[in-house]
Amino acid sequence: MNPVWICPTGPVVMALVIRRYRPSDKDTVLTLFGTCTREHISPCFFNAMKSFYHFSVIMALLIAGYHLGSVFAAVLLPAAWTGLVYFSCYTLYDGYVRLKLNSDMADIVGSFLSRPDDCFWVAEVEGKGQVVGMVAVVAKQSGKERYGELFRMIIAPEFRRAGLGSRLTETVLAFSKERGFSKVLLETSSTQQPAVALYKKLGFRLFDNDFFYFSNQTKYYLMQHCVCLCPHSCTLNHMKQ
Repeated sequence: MNPVWICPTGPVVMALVIRRYRPSDKDTVLTLFGTCTREHISPCFFNAMKSFYHFSVIMALLIAGYHLGSVFAAVLLPAAWTGLVYFSCYTLYDGYVRLKLNSDMADIVGSFLSRPDDCFWVAEVEGKGQVVGMVAVVAKQSGKERYGELFRMIIAPEFRRAGLGSRLTETVLAFSKERGFSKVLLETSSTQQPAVALYKKLGFRLFDNDFFYFSNQTKYYLMQHCVCLCPHSCTLNHMKQ
């Protein structure tokens, strides 16, 4: 039986259910995925603009414009650089959404539900059929080690900070333990600090800097949670998708 629990959303209390994805969920899931992923564009931009690197460049351009004796140049050059930084953040997340909508998210059943050790769940408001969250896990193998990788953790804005992220993550961990995986891996970024804090609270630990986008000063991290009974068999090896 699907677990039903109460999720406070402001003054309203709703019952939510976490269940396997159905093909009828596709339109809502894709819209939620695209909208929530693109929400990271603005935080990415503001974080980048607070960095010493971009601050220094803008100040240098401002001074250069001043020495050229042109107020127009003093305004235009920093503004142009700021626009380039925003464009970098926009293309990072919008490009990611477009890539996924044309790859694994175009066929969710085939990508996440065609093998017994993969799964894709949605969280919906009970009785209304309103999908408000999702998460997926994909089985991976590195040598003799089998592990799961968590993907597509998405929660609608009005249902955040109400425990849904914890429930979805715990669903992945329980599934992975049942399948005999040694661990669960995930990738997140410096833009998503609330998510990083949630994963740490649930026992994930940061073990590697995956890569760094210099233009928008975004770091991507790998995190893992051991779910096996033998911790020594839980290695830090990671096979990229």
